[in-house]
Amino acid sequence: MARKTAAQAHGEQIKDQAFSELQALIEQSEKLLHDAASLVGEDGEGLRVQISAKLQQAKDAMAALSSRAQPVVEATETYIGGHPWQTVAISAGFGLVVGLLLARRD
Repeated sequence: MARKTAAQAHGEQIKDQAFSELQALIEQSEKLLHDAASLVGEDGEGLRVQISAKLQQAKDAMAALSSRAQPVVEATETYIGGHPWQTVAISAGFGLVVGLLLARRD
C-alpha cells in the first residue's frame, strides 16, 4: 500500500509541475504576442524568434514530462493487470458514489 501512495504522490508532483510550467509558458507567450502586435521589420523578426524559442522550450518540457511520467503509467498498468477484479470493484464503487452524489444534487 505504501508503494501505491508513493506512486500517487510522484504522479501528483509531476502533474503540478507540468501545470505550473505550462502556465508560465502561456503567460510568456501572451506577453510576447501582445508585444508583437505593434512591431514590424527587425523588431518583429526578433520577437518571432523569441516566440519560436519558447514554443520549442515547451515541446522539450512536454517530452521530458512524458518520459518522467512513463514509469507511473507503467506501474498503474501493472497494478491494473495484476488486480483486474479489484480495479473493477473500485471503479464500480466510484461510479456508485458519483451517481449517488449526482442524484442527490437534483
